[in-house]
Amino acid sequence: MKCGEKIEGYVPEDVLCTHCRGVDYFFDFARSVASADGQANEIMHAYKYGRQIHLHGELALLMKELWSDPRIAVQRTPPWVIVPVPLHWRRERWRWFNQSYEIAKTLAQQCNLHCQKALRRTRKTSQQALLGREHRLANLQGAFRLSPRERRLKIIRNKPVLLIDDVFTTGSTAEECARVLKQEGGAEKVVVLTVLRG
Repeated sequence: MKCGEKIEGYVPEDVLCTHCRGVDYFFDFARSVASADGQANEIMHAYKYGRQIHLHGELALLMKELWSDPRIAVQRTPPWVIVPVPLHWRRERWRWFNQSYEIAKTLAQQCNLHCQKALRRTRKTSQQALLGREHRLANLQGAFRLSPRERRLKIIRNKPVLLIDDVFTTGSTAEECARVLKQEGGAEKVVVLTVLRG
């Protein structure tokens, strides 16, 4: 119900996994399209590291399947604002693109929603994939801020936000982004959507 992790066997509707019990997250809940293994992982790897940028359309189309979750579909007024997780400018320049923004922008077009670059990354951090669970949150503390445009225009204030990223692993990136969106940006709620669940 909270982080979207798959649990084997019979599961009542409102169950929390062992990672989420007793933890208060800033994000309301998270959903992913597929597990980060097999063919889905190969496609994401080709997209992110093989610079197969054209795959953003297919990945956004996959993510649109998450609208089957009634907690997402029921939100009509005000409509969702789509916000991508930002990359540090050096990493984005090295990669040539921000994989989350490309998916978010395409998803917004497909769903007739607004995509806003409401966050910016204020410092370069170690790659999350190289760190253990405990070090991930510490690595990201203070790494995100509201963008200057968001601080000026307050686009997300009192609005529901869909935070878009490529992979949800421990949730540390989503948690820090959601904290900024709620505490600094005044977002009404933050729901995390990713293509893969690690």
